[in-house]
Order: sequence, then C-alpha cells, then structure tokens
Amino acid sequence: MKSMVGGWNLRRRVMTMLVVVGLLLIGLAGAEAAVAARNRTQIDAILNKTAPLRVQSQELLNALLDQETAVRGYAVSGDPADLGPYQVGLDQERDTIASMQMLLHDYPQIGQELRIVEERTEQWRRSVAEPVITATKERGTRAGQELVTDGARQQFDELRAAVGDLQEEILSAREQSAGDVRRSSNLLVVLLIVAALVVVVAGSALLLSLDRMVIRPLIGLAAQVREVADGDYQHRIATTGPPEFVRLGEDVDAMRQKIAADLAEVREARERIEWVNTQLQKQAEELTRSNRDLEQFAYVASHDLQEPLRKVASFCQLLQRRYSGQLDERADQYIAFAVDGAQRMQRLINDLLAFSRIGRLTTGFVDVDLNKVMGDVAGQTEAARQYADAELTWTEMPVIRGEEPLLTNLLANLVSNSIKFRRPDVPPKVHISSRLVDGEWEITCQDNGIGIEPEFADKIFVIFQRLHSKDAYPGTGIGLAIVKKIVEYHGGRVWVDTDVPEGTAIRFTLPVRPEDLEATVAADPAEQPEQSESIATDETKAADESPDALPEQSAGSDRKDGADGSPEGGRTGDMRETVG
Repeated sequence: MKSMVGGWNLRRRVMTMLVVVGLLLIGLAGAEAAVAARNRTQIDAILNKTAPLRVQSQELLNALLDQETAVRGYAVSGDPADLGPYQVGLDQERDTIASMQMLLHDYPQIGQELRIVEERTEQWRRSVAEPVITATKERGTRAGQELVTDGARQQFDELRAAVGDLQEEILSAREQSAGDVRRSSNLLVVLLIVAALVVVVAGSALLLSLDRMVIRPLIGLAAQVREVADGDYQHRIATTGPPEFVRLGEDVDAMRQKIAADLAEVREARERIEWVNTQLQKQAEELTRSNRDLEQFAYVASHDLQEPLRKVASFCQLLQRRYSGQLDERADQYIAFAVDGAQRMQRLINDLLAFSRIGRLTTGFVDVDLNKVMGDVAGQTEAARQYADAELTWTEMPVIRGEEPLLTNLLANLVSNSIKFRRPDVPPKVHISSRLVDGEWEITCQDNGIGIEPEFADKIFVIFQRLHSKDAYPGTGIGLAIVKKIVEYHGGRVWVDTDVPEGTAIRFTLPVRPEDLEATVAADPAEQPEQSESIATDETKAADESPDALPEQSAGSDRKDGADGSPEGGRTGDMRETVG
C-alpha cells in the first residue's frame, strides 16, 4: 500500500485528501441539519404548545372559580344578575377546553388529565351548581344556602386539585421539551466543534503535506537552479517529491544541459569572432593605409600625371597646327593619333578622379528637390539635346535627403547616356518618372534608344566597361559606374529593366524622408496627375506642342544600356556636369 501511495502524483494526493475531508464535512453537515430540524421542532413545541397550554389551564381554572363564586353569590342574594359570571365562566370553560384539545395531539397524558378535569367539572355542576341554582330559584335563598355545604366545597376543592394536576402535567411536558432543546442544542454545538476540528486537522495535514511534497522539493530545486544560474552549468539537478516535481527537475536539468552545450558553442564562436575581429582590425588598418595611398595617388594623378600629359598634348597640338600639310599624310595621321591619345588620357584621369571623389568629398545630406535638379539637368544637357533634336520630359519629382551636386550628376549622366545611345534617324525622347514602392522612391529614366541585351544588363555598371567602340559612341565608359556609386552612396540600388518594349529603362531607388512616408503612402500614386515639363530642341516646339512623354513603367527597376554616361561635348572636370 505504501508503494502504491508513493507512486501517486501530487494532484491525486491532494484530490484524495480533499474528497475525504469533503465527505466528512458533508456527513457532519447532514447530522447538523437533522439536529437543527429536531431542535426547531422542540422549540416550536415549547413556544406554540406547552406555553399556550399552561396559559389556557390557568384560564380554565379562572373560569371554574368564576362559576363557583357566582353560584354561591346567587345562593346568598337570590338575584339572577349574580348568575351572569356563571354563564360567562361556562362559555369560557368550553372555549378553553376546545382550544386545549387542539394542542394535545403529542401529549396524551395531558389529555387524560384534561378529561379528568372535565369529568369532575361535570360532576360538580350536576351535584352542586345546578341544584343550588334550582333550589334558590324555586324555594329561596335559604334553600339554596342549605345546599352549599362542606361537602359541596370539598367537591370543588377536588376539582381545583384536578386542575392543579393538569397544570403540573403541562409544566412537566414543558420541562421535558426544554430539556430536549438543551440536549439538541448541545449536540449541535458538538457537531459544529467537530466540523471545525475536521477543518483544522485537514488544513494542518494539507499544509504539512504541501510542505513535505511541494515546498521542500521546490526550495531544493530553486537552490540547485541558483547554483546553475551562478555559473555552475555542470551541476546536475536532482529532484525528490511527487512525480510532477521529478519530471520538472528532469526538464530543468535537460534545459541546463542544452544551455551548457549552447554556451560551449557560444564560447567557441566568440573565440572565432575574436580571431575574425583581429583579422578585420588588421584589414582595417591595411585599408586605412590603402586609402591614404589612394588619396596620394589621386593627388599625383591630378597634378603630377596631368602636368606632363598637358605638355605632351600641347606640343602635339602645336605640331599639328604648325606642320599640318607640310609633312606627308602618314605623319599627319601619327600626329592626330598622338593628340587624340593624350586627350583621351586626360579624360580618363579626370573621370577616375571624379569616381574616386564620390562619398569622400561630402558636403552633408540636405533636403533636395529633384524637380529643381531636373531643371539643372535640362540646362546642362541643352547643347547635346539641340544637337540630337532630343526631347526631355519628367513628372512631378519628390524631395529626398542627399547631396544636390551628386544627384545632379547622377541624373545628368542618365539623360546624356539616353541621348548618346539613340537610334539613327529617330529623335531621342527621354522621360524621367518617380513612384513609391515599398517605402522607397523608385525613379526611372526611360528612352527610345538602341536598348540593351539582357545578358549585358549587369556589365554596363562596371567602370570603364564599354559595349561599343569609341568611334561609334565616344566616351570613357565610366558614366554608369558613377551613377551606381552615387545611388549606393545615397542608400539605394540601380538596375536595368529589360522588359520594356522599346529603348532602355534604367531604374534606381532612393530612401523616402520619414516625414513624407506616411503622407505619401496615404495618397494613391496612380491617382496623382502627371505634371510634366517638356524641353525640346526647338523653341517653337516647346511653346506650341505638348511633350510626347514616354509612359511610366509599372514594375521592375533597370537602367540604360550604354556603358558610357558621358555626354558629347561635356566638361570633364566638374562633378556637377556629365563626364566624358
């Protein structure tokens, strides 16, 4: 039996104890209810039966005394008025006896005594009262007084004794009921005390059981957990007590083992991270030295390399002007090659310097209105657009955080690239649009030029990467590399959309200002009117004709196919103008 109980879980033990205590309390409550009902019955008997019987017995005695007094007074006076109390007492006697008989169902002894009183009353009335009244009426007071003898008085005394016996019996019944009430009340108190003792004993047993089965094992488990929490992750957690606590201890120990294993992995990872950080620190130091070398190289390239290059170009141009036509045709060709090579070398050096300065020579981010930027871009590319009969349009552009010179250079490179890589005999059309996509501004430069094959979409952003010969499309091939670097410097990305039906669409993203994000998302971009400006090569066309803007693309993000974003005839030394 002990082993069976030892295998009980805590829930079963507590439920068993509660069931036993509950059954005991239910039994005691039933007994108390029965005793209380009996007590109420006994109290009812005292209040509603024996007490009224006692009062009524006294009323019965008074009615008999009134009758006896009236008979004797009538015998003395002979006045019929003196018989009034006799008749009233007779009526009161009958009413009182009738009321008493209604309360005697549970008191047969009192009923017997009441019948004795009735018999003796009837006997006294036949032998004394009625003869005295009759004699007085018929023969006068003397005859009536002669019948009021000692025997008559003795007979009434016996009647009074019978009434006394009746009262004694009623009093005895009342005392018995009062004793029953006291005994049932005492029993009820005893039962309440027993119930209180059961509750106290059960509560004490429950507290002791909880202390032994719950509190002590829990304290022990908490102490072991604290040891683990203090850093002793190899301490094995063992728990005693009910099966629930044993399982809890096993789960906690399994968790400890998992934490210990994870910590071991973390320590190993931390050691590896520390080693990697050491290597990264060394690389950072090397990068710092490399940046210093690059800055030195930029200084050398901008001064030391350009000085002899300018001399070579100047003297080659001087030779070309002075001796042009004086030498043979091959010599003129060689001089032209030298002049062209020197000029291209200057452009390459300037483009390389411009590319390296992006992100290093910063003026800080400010709010930039791209509508104003597009106005500047239109002015910078005006000569190239007039030469190619090109048309530039744009929709309402957003305000973003960035560097205005770099953003101007970015858009100028895209527009110049679109004008340069045009189809023969087709006037170029360039359209700049913007829309909000996933919390970013997506800006698209769409043209109707020669387009780009999908396999070359990623190569065009590589520095000095060209897809065409310099004779077909002049330039150094750095324009789109500058575009990519500027976009990434502003936290965006750039790509070519190869799904457009005609020309090229280069898309790039720029972050939305936090204060504009909520208002911009609330407005539906599809419902915003397209506010465009058209800048044509002919002033009359700009005044009389509406711009034939290219449609905005609804998805995708890509950009132009040319490997060179330098406009024809642009200045090479100014970052705010197109390079090439």
